[in-house]
Amino acid sequence: MLGYLLGAIPFGLLLTRFAGAGDLRAIGSGNIGATNVLRTGRKGLAAATLILDVAKGAAAVLLARWINPEYALLGGLAAFLGHCYPAWLRFHGGKGVATFLGIALALSWPVGLVYAAVWLTVLAVFRYSSVGGMAAAVSAPLAAALWSEFEMAILFLALCLIVLWKHRSNIERLLGGDEPRVGQAAAVSGGESGEHHG
Repeated sequence: MLGYLLGAIPFGLLLTRFAGAGDLRAIGSGNIGATNVLRTGRKGLAAATLILDVAKGAAAVLLARWINPEYALLGGLAAFLGHCYPAWLRFHGGKGVATFLGIALALSWPVGLVYAAVWLTVLAVFRYSSVGGMAAAVSAPLAAALWSEFEMAILFLALCLIVLWKHRSNIERLLGGDEPRVGQAAAVSGGESGEHHG
């Protein structure tokens, strides 16, 4: 329950609302993650959302491990489900990429570093936030298995499948050639934001 409650804190939604940027669910994709926060034109808020979403995943694992080392994997799973399916947002949460990173770093920092490296590299090369996030998610169970962390690999495989499921609309847009790149999304949404608040 503690892991779920930590994961279910919608930092993107809270930060944009407190900053006067409006309801994040009515902007861009309607997602509560850092990528959609970037569409408000507030880079600082997007960075803060990213950091806090990573931190809450790591915090849930560390808290669970402090209570009982055997609960660490369960704490990570609970935080991830809380982020993706928060009860107080009618189970419409984020896509889990940043929270997954925090969980991976807390459970096994080498796997977390692989995750982060894949995410940043693919994002830098293709400039699609969705492609970077999905590639990172796929890398986590593979890296865990490579380090013979098989229980962790099973958990990460489950989280990876949820990440891919949450990105199904992005996959459709990628196949249709309609997925905006990171720079394009920020520029377009920034203009839209200006119109709405103008």
